[in-house]
Amino acid sequence: MLRLIERMLPAPLHRLALRIIFPLRNQWRRWRKVPIVGCNIILTDFQGDLLLLKHSYGPQDWLLPGGGVDRGEHPADAASRELKEELGLETKKLTPIGELEGEISGSPHTMYLFAAVIDKQPRPDNREVTEARFFPTHSLPQPLGVSTRRALSHWKEGRGPT
Repeated sequence: MLRLIERMLPAPLHRLALRIIFPLRNQWRRWRKVPIVGCNIILTDFQGDLLLLKHSYGPQDWLLPGGGVDRGEHPADAASRELKEELGLETKKLTPIGELEGEISGSPHTMYLFAAVIDKQPRPDNREVTEARFFPTHSLPQPLGVSTRRALSHWKEGRGPT
């Protein structure tokens, strides 16, 4: 229901709401310390270039596509949903590449990592995602988000679940 309400807001109003809600959500997480489950997708094109994006809220780091996993949702389904909602992309095959444990805003965080190859250009939703581009893996933009650096290191080393 909340996603439907969000989509009914005009994009500029949605971006403004996200910028207001983001710090409040972080404070709530610090206070509650409820475990958070998310997913990230390491998405490459056929040349091996990596897709990174920027959000309309929070730090202006370059990040991997992904988002939260809803209660009862399989992480791969969440990854597919996030790609479609935020970037207008669909992929037939998501390959699980591991799980990383960490912390977000003082709350325990489990990130499920997936990899996929895509042959289309992303279309940022201009609500949550304002920019999305492919970059050669030897020349990634800065700054990269902390969790993005960690996920890419895990991917490059070819490690399994942690």
